[in-house]
Amino acid sequence: MPEREKPPRVLTAVAGDDGRLRCPWPVSDPLYLAYHDEEWGAPEYDDRALYEKLVLDGFQAGLSWITILRKRPAFRSAFDGFTPERIAHWDEAKKSALMQDKGIVRNRAKIDAAVALARVWLDLQEKGGFARHLWSFVDGRPIQNAPRSLAEIPVANEVSRAIAKDLRARGGNFVGPTIIYAFMQATGMVNDHLVDCCRREACRALAREPVA
Repeated sequence: MPEREKPPRVLTAVAGDDGRLRCPWPVSDPLYLAYHDEEWGAPEYDDRALYEKLVLDGFQAGLSWITILRKRPAFRSAFDGFTPERIAHWDEAKKSALMQDKGIVRNRAKIDAAVALARVWLDLQEKGGFARHLWSFVDGRPIQNAPRSLAEIPVANEVSRAIAKDLRARGGNFVGPTIIYAFMQATGMVNDHLVDCCRREACRALAREPVA
């Protein structure tokens, strides 16, 4: 029998059960929908929250975000609440214990990257703050794109390449341009909600004035 053709991927905004138009990628998964409606694209200015998201985006490499999202509570528990001051001092025993934790993604290179990024975070905190540094790459203002389709959204841009280069120079890993662009989308540094999505203007309205 011939293989059944897969339905074409939806690239434009779709109406949910509540009648609201949304980006199509959450589909109907309740956890994914909540993430789309409450977090993705909302500007994030908290230093620790930005560290957590960047670490998790690194763990996503090679996986889907929904996989990481489902494991996020386990990650928060195993990763000491994503407290950089503690993670920066993890020893081999702690790292080995994490490699036995079935609740998270067990990848030694990514665990080491979380430690390295915690040290980058600590260094930047002494120089004005992790959030202030990252947001300086967009002059403190979210980039407002206007995509009508997922096909119009890039996987990286000049800003994500600049941030990736900067973090790598400081000792970061799993911070390539594609990972950084996904991080920028999630934390509202770039607003890539589709033009017809109900969250687009809400996220735009959450942007703060640039910090001097």
